[in-house]
Amino acid sequence: MNDRDEDAIRALEARIAAAKSRADPERPHMEEHYSQAQLAWRMVIELVAGLGIGFGIGFGLDWLFGTRPWLMVVFTLLGFVAGVKTMIRSAKEIQRAAEAKNEQGTQDGD
Repeated sequence: MNDRDEDAIRALEARIAAAKSRADPERPHMEEHYSQAQLAWRMVIELVAGLGIGFGIGFGLDWLFGTRPWLMVVFTLLGFVAGVKTMIRSAKEIQRAAEAKNEQGTQDGD
């Protein structure tokens, strides 16, 4: 075999390896499952944290001013809104990352 044949074989091997890496998932299925579960728990925790913080602030202000339960209700609702906004922001962040990964995958395929 001459040098040209060896270079052609190396190039073909590189193309085969690249095609195999695109066809095979980068992570095992279970690892992807845990990743999705972690994202779901992150969103739940963000919502609960917003509710808890709002409740705590409202309860504290009610105790301080003696206005039970009005400020507690108001701040619990504000905490809920803040938690939902944080969840939406996290979902958009995850969506942007997925779109970038898909876009990168389509560019590699060209």
